[in-house]
Amino acid sequence: MAQRAFWKGWLKLSLVTCRVAMTPATTEREKVRFHTLNRETGSRVVARYVDETTGKAVDEADEARGYQTGDDSYLLIEDEDLEQIALESARTIDIERFVPRDGIGWAYLDKPHYLVPDDAVGAEAFAVIRSAMAQSGMAALARLVLYRRERGVMIEPRERGLVLWTLRYGDEVRAFDGAPPDAPKPDKAALALVKKLIAERTQAWSPDMVEDPVQQGLLDLIAAKARSKTRKRPARKPDAAPSEAAPGNVIDIMDALKRSLATGKGRKK
Repeated sequence: MAQRAFWKGWLKLSLVTCRVAMTPATTEREKVRFHTLNRETGSRVVARYVDETTGKAVDEADEARGYQTGDDSYLLIEDEDLEQIALESARTIDIERFVPRDGIGWAYLDKPHYLVPDDAVGAEAFAVIRSAMAQSGMAALARLVLYRRERGVMIEPRERGLVLWTLRYGDEVRAFDGAPPDAPKPDKAALALVKKLIAERTQAWSPDMVEDPVQQGLLDLIAAKARSKTRKRPARKPDAAPSEAAPGNVIDIMDALKRSLATGKGRKK
């Protein structure tokens, strides 16, 4: 079943405009979640805010936002203060500029969303924009109010549609300098063996490669408990004994690579 769009608006490039619909590309809806219960009564536990000085519960009407300015001093921020700097939730993705897609660091990419045409009239304009971006290897940059906050977004072509990424702000991304400048250059023979090892273990991508075994284990556990209706804790399986000693510091990388290739010859490619 097709996902219901959580955002609808316009995609605009100069004088070219088309209606679009957006849906999140990822979801955690299927994840198993637990509630906190009172073990004796089986009732849910309700969380409440309490005053750290008096220990008494605070009514919701008395709760306020506070920005800490000192060890024991806070500046109250009211709803009216936030409304003064709030941004209008514009429904237009106005493309401001284009940049080479390869020039955007992966660490800036935050949440992906699918962007598709929302009516037949704008489908042609959408297809022209998408195709031109794909052929030029460019990504579009714009600004958009999403999740109650203005965000920079990057739009890139993907198959027959577009993917819109919210971007992290510059102060959220840490610099990465890579390996130290005095790192040794890789040995040519060792490099050749690693490439051979990579080739032997290369497979076509499949979503099965990133399945969550804990999620399935939780579902099986819940189903078993529901059938037996028992509160007994399941016995923990003993850890499987390692097939060989845990790897330590590799003294001879060439020897380790040769042994890796030898053990992988019977592996199905």
